Amino acid sequence: MKGCIVLTFLLAVIASIDARRFRCDYKYFPEADGYLKLHRIPANWTEARLRCHLEGAKIASPLNDELKTAMVSMMDVTPKLKCGVFLGVHATFSRGDFFSVEGVPLSQIPHTWADGEPDNYKNAESCLRMTEDREFADVNCAEIYPYFCYKKTPVTNSLVMNECGTTDPEYVLDNRTGSCYKFHTIPRTWSRAYMACAAEGGYLAIINSDTESQVAKEIFAKHPDGNILGNTAKDVAFIGFHDWGEHGEWLTINSDTLQEAGFSKFSPGEPNHAITGEFCGSIYRNGKINDLWCENQYAFLCEKNPGSLMCEQDESPDKLIKVTKKSDISDSYLFGNFK
Repeated sequence: MKGCIVLTFLLAVIASIDARRFRCDYKYFPEADGYLKLHRIPANWTEARLRCHLEGAKIASPLNDELKTAMVSMMDVTPKLKCGVFLGVHATFSRGDFFSVEGVPLSQIPHTWADGEPDNYKNAESCLRMTEDREFADVNCAEIYPYFCYKKTPVTNSLVMNECGTTDPEYVLDNRTGSCYKFHTIPRTWSRAYMACAAEGGYLAIINSDTESQVAKEIFAKHPDGNILGNTAKDVAFIGFHDWGEHGEWLTINSDTLQEAGFSKFSPGEPNHAITGEFCGSIYRNGKINDLWCENQYAFLCEKNPGSLMCEQDESPDKLIKVTKKSDISDSYLFGNFK
């Protein structure tokens, strides 16, 4: 009996630890078997889906009563949601065929339609929202609504916060700068790259010194041309500076001049402000910076403060308990760096 009590206690402790494993801006709902975040800033459905994906989650749908209850509980304590929220149920692949982003057909999702719905107004409503009355309505995907992101608890309960304060293993701490970095090999436009870094709790990397330039150079070297997807230049990657609409004046995304930031060494011949307009910042494999076309797609480098996704009450990442799986109780309590 004592062993059962101890085991139950340990599992409860692990569950509470898991509740903060993903990221601090998500709330853990054990009954919904996952984590939820309500994005109150409205977006169209495409942007909402992408942001959830970039955060490591999925745009939420009330796939079962437990998940719906969790979503409704957050809506009930949030003012100004009178128009409801987008759901992850859509028919963007085939008109009229509604599935959640997880692939669950609408017919298997508990729901009640609002009066007069669905009406497919002007044959242009391929997304769904949950109204303030918790009923479903079809809407145009280009409309904007708040939305939820949902992260299901992994089957192995293997969410582990690393030394970068994230469960994303691609972020790596460099002790020379105290920052964490992730090199994205899937090319995006500068704006989408900015969005991706922000969704991960970081920002497009800002080079503050010769040392950080060397760090970026070494990171780039770990990603040869063959690792970077698409038909794009493989010797350059977006980073966090821009002309802010004042062509010829370069500022970081934090509004500092390059000189104030601590690094302003352009590659020879740059910036050359190509005829079509190169107004976004980038870095070459040699560690020198460059101007680049904002709307073209390139690889990019994100930088992250190790504590950016952690709650104020959390320990620093290197002091957190590492939990790999609930069944491995004897090895669950490993303290120290996660290197």
